[in-house]
Amino acid sequence: VSSDLLVSFEELLMTYYNDDDVIKLPTVQYFADKLYLSPNYLSDMLKSLTGMSTQQHIHNYLIEKAKELLSSTELSVSEIAYQLGFEYPQSFNKLFKNKTEMSPLAFRESFN
Repeated sequence: VSSDLLVSFEELLMTYYNDDDVIKLPTVQYFADKLYLSPNYLSDMLKSLTGMSTQQHIHNYLIEKAKELLSSTELSVSEIAYQLGFEYPQSFNKLFKNKTEMSPLAFRESFN
């Protein structure tokens, strides 16, 4: 049951970002509702399976998606931030730098 939960969560996360209508960051509550669980239970289950909370999974997915866009498109950092659902590009920059220890622009420049 536990690993099924992880698979279902990851599929929901990918589906959320494959939808062209993404306009805001997904919340733990959103995924909990889709899986018919409480947010705390979902986070507890994911943490026991992977060592990471739901929020950490969401952030890691965002960073991977951002890296993919930074390395394969000409979109500006702001456009990528908005595409991922960030209301403010500064919030995206801060999360990216916090997770990767480099700015999105520095990450993109490392490919040139």
